Amino acid sequence: MSVFEHPEFDGHEHVAYYHDKPTGLKAIIAVHNTNLGPALGGCRMWPYISSQEALTDVLRLSKGMTYKSAMANLKLGGGKSVIIGDPRKHKTDDFMQAMGRFVESFAGTYYTAEDSGISVDDLRAMAKQSQYIAGVDAQYHYNSEVPDGNPAPSTAYGVFVGLQASVKYALNTDLKGIRVAIQGVGHVGYRLAKHLYDSGAELYVTDIFPDGVNRAVADFGATAVSPEAIYSLDVDVIAPCALGASINDETIPQIKAKVIAGAANNQLAREEMGEVLRQRGILYAPDYVINAGGVIDIFHQKMVSSNTALRKHIEQIGTTLCEIYTRASSESCATNRVANAIAEERFQNKG
Repeated sequence: MSVFEHPEFDGHEHVAYYHDKPTGLKAIIAVHNTNLGPALGGCRMWPYISSQEALTDVLRLSKGMTYKSAMANLKLGGGKSVIIGDPRKHKTDDFMQAMGRFVESFAGTYYTAEDSGISVDDLRAMAKQSQYIAGVDAQYHYNSEVPDGNPAPSTAYGVFVGLQASVKYALNTDLKGIRVAIQGVGHVGYRLAKHLYDSGAELYVTDIFPDGVNRAVADFGATAVSPEAIYSLDVDVIAPCALGASINDETIPQIKAKVIAGAANNQLAREEMGEVLRQRGILYAPDYVINAGGVIDIFHQKMVSSNTALRKHIEQIGTTLCEIYTRASSESCATNRVANAIAEERFQNKG
């Protein structure tokens, strides 16, 4: 299948493949839209089963970044990069430097940062070959801690703020005693779990890697469940914090929760799933709105800002979500459709 005929193509401006024979690097960069500014989106490394699966992921993620930046009121476009490979086995310094050369070839139309499978050290290796690597010279932290360039703390805090606002809107309560099922307790999911634990929530966790689950059980008294059982639990909130498309034809009939609010990108397998959730009385926090804390963090690191300004910007996520929910209710429309319409008003026909 040609990229142009791909169902997720959506008018992308630039899609490029790269193979570095000496290191074995195989990667794809996709730039969706640069009307509001240069594209920004993290680099993800995952053992995709095929290049077609990797292409689908990078196209969906890239488009999501365009919408995410627009909804977060950032003068940035959307892009993303993916590396095909196991991040626990295949990374070397030369491997990441090769990825840096790939990013550099875009000459500033695309900036990358950290995402699943990529660390700040990996970014530093990439930065040896490219000036367009974000997150390596961090100055600010939303909680006034020493910043290390990892946007995961800001992402997790933004998801927490958004989840809190969503629970208040849907259930008219705070988080004390609220039952939350977290799918994925990696860099973001674990930090989200801590925020929720500190607020008195009851946690259920799962992950394909046992380390994060064991840590959440030990640190927060979370209940470990199997990946297959997470969506059928009798909980108030489901927080998808792993890979996308987990809200689908198979999982939706199992869901008893009244709120879906998590960090994962592209949570809906198809856009029409938002309407299915609405009809079932489930409040869905559009993923690219609630998980925008990371891109907000990276944006502030590239400007003159402050810890306070960063925190306030992230906390606007809760306000934005409530505006979406109110409009969706008044228009009897799915929350993801309302968010899309607002974002498109901001980034289309600009430049």
